Amino acid sequence: MTAATMLAPKAPLWTRLPVVHQFRQSIGLQRGMLVVGLVITGVFILTAIFAPLLAPYGYSQLRDDNGTFGAQQAPGGAHLLGTTVGGYDVLSRVIWGSQTAIAVMVIAVVLSIFAGVALGLVSGYFGGWLDRVLVVVCDAVYAFPALLLAIVMGIVISGGRSDLWGGIFAAAISITVVFIPQYFRVIRAETVRIKAEAYVESARVLGASNGRIMFRHVLRNATRTLPLIFTLNASEALLTLAGLGFIGFGIEPSSAAEWGYDLNKSLSDVSSGIWWTSLFPGLAIVLVVLGITLVGESLNDLADPRLRSRRAPGNTGVVAATSVVPGGTLDAGPGGIDGLETGPLAPDPHPNDDPFEAK
Repeated sequence: MTAATMLAPKAPLWTRLPVVHQFRQSIGLQRGMLVVGLVITGVFILTAIFAPLLAPYGYSQLRDDNGTFGAQQAPGGAHLLGTTVGGYDVLSRVIWGSQTAIAVMVIAVVLSIFAGVALGLVSGYFGGWLDRVLVVVCDAVYAFPALLLAIVMGIVISGGRSDLWGGIFAAAISITVVFIPQYFRVIRAETVRIKAEAYVESARVLGASNGRIMFRHVLRNATRTLPLIFTLNASEALLTLAGLGFIGFGIEPSSAAEWGYDLNKSLSDVSSGIWWTSLFPGLAIVLVVLGITLVGESLNDLADPRLRSRRAPGNTGVVAATSVVPGGTLDAGPGGIDGLETGPLAPDPHPNDDPFEAK
């Protein structure tokens, strides 16, 4: 058998996509966690995209052709999940709230990635006093509570008005400031390691500029762990948005639907036995955070060889032939490789020689 016939066929392109590749690597409970997380996250994203088609009413709609909805109506009939204390349809508020949540998560995480990656790349590559200053500043940012910073930014950006984009950007920017040090530390550590590699030194010797080395050789190899941090930070961004709305600094119901605000308005309903106004917004928050966290934790486990589950024997696939002798692969003869390992040893031509004698 020649080496060409033993080589494994190249995997299709779709099997090397980020999530598909990790899914094929997973096994057992690890795969189950990843599947559950992907399903929940996919439903959340599709709900946000098709909210205008799925929601029976608008997020601020109080009446239809039959008149007003009425406050605190029990689930059933025209309102499958009931109505809130303000007379809004609960199902519509939950569906429309997914759009607000995904907007805050995307804006916050994207801004954090751009700012954190840029600062970490410059700090790790050039070093010196700039590196020391940026490290101290990023460490100091951790002293600010995210929710307190969100309140301050909400007042500064929106002037105390909780309109749609003012509330979204207030929450997103406050979360961005908190997340920047995380991306900064990861990229800085990778940059310090990669800039000492031989191929970077070779590019510098050949006369490549610092910008070309940073963006062509260092950056593309330092961002491999960013998808893992992205998923973990997205769930934290949703919790910060919900907390901001719960304490009364969220978005007004006439501007957009927000799950934290709906929970705040349903506090008085719980003691009265009106459970539906708080159950469904809270359940939406829990499920979305759970789904995104399961995806992030599963990807993190699969990226770490120490945490990755071992495959069962027999599923190792085809191993490519390796040439161990000049000119081709090793032919073991009729006994195969086992014959080489278990066969009789060749006789020693000099049994009486002193092994310590100089030859």
